[in-house]
Amino acid sequence: FSATTYALSLRRNSLFPDSTTAIIDATTGHCLSHYEVINRIETLANNFTSILKLSKGDTALILSPNLIQVPILCFALLSLGVVVSPANPISTRSDLTRFFHLSKPAIVFTVTSVVEKTQDFHVRTVLLDSPEFDSLTKTRIQIHPPSPLVSPVTQSDVAAILYSSGTTGMMKGVVMTHRNLTALAAGYDAVRVNRKYPAVFFFTMPFFHVYGFTLSFRAMVLSETVVIMERFSLRGMLSAVERFGVTHLAVVPPLMVALTKDSVTNGYDLKTLEGVTCGSSPLGKETAEAFKAKFPNVMILQVCLRKSYIMT
Repeated sequence: FSATTYALSLRRNSLFPDSTTAIIDATTGHCLSHYEVINRIETLANNFTSILKLSKGDTALILSPNLIQVPILCFALLSLGVVVSPANPISTRSDLTRFFHLSKPAIVFTVTSVVEKTQDFHVRTVLLDSPEFDSLTKTRIQIHPPSPLVSPVTQSDVAAILYSSGTTGMMKGVVMTHRNLTALAAGYDAVRVNRKYPAVFFFTMPFFHVYGFTLSFRAMVLSETVVIMERFSLRGMLSAVERFGVTHLAVVPPLMVALTKDSVTNGYDLKTLEGVTCGSSPLGKETAEAFKAKFPNVMILQVCLRKSYIMT
């Protein structure tokens, strides 16, 4: 079974109904419930098979900022055994060449603002911000005769290829299997906390980073609400905390440093904030202490992300 199938199955342990809000675009206020997200995942997966003829073993390169469509896309692809390969949409031509060399994608999902970068690679391209893609998530289309049956997804199948920063040598592809993601989902379920209301996470990191990619599984398993911004800004984040009752921030150490500055949070009501999850790199002791001094009631959790094997 796929990591998507397992993550969705764990939702039976949730105390919250599917009508709970799953994801919010902080800029537009547009939101989707968990019911809507799950329905779109299943509809999109069906249409990928019947219309785009995607199948197990294909690789999909995703070049997109944080949009509501991205987690829906990733879960749909994973459910089919299509290898998900998200990357930074502002990557250079050299970076893109490296991505194509490592993952050899059969299709690219991107947005209008960066689609020109991919045209020279002559790979089928789908725009996430197009009416056509929106239709693929909403209307299930049956093709006759139906697509032939394919082999089921197994735990040892490759689920995702993410990209390292290239700090030591050339950029590398980091491979995660369905077993990796299934274990991650199981871990989130094992530490499930009984809450009166779902946690509301603000994601400051992109979905193409392993930090954001894996936390999207947490949100699905635990029926949490995720607030995203296409273009991050500190003031926008603080405003979103106030507007949407954010309970948790997912941040990196430099942002923790910024939040400790005296005047940064002036004028914002952050009383709903319960915790901060800090990842990507180690959090310094001085920064943690300064943060706790300013926000004594907010818990700090340092995340350690372990990767699978490397492609070179």
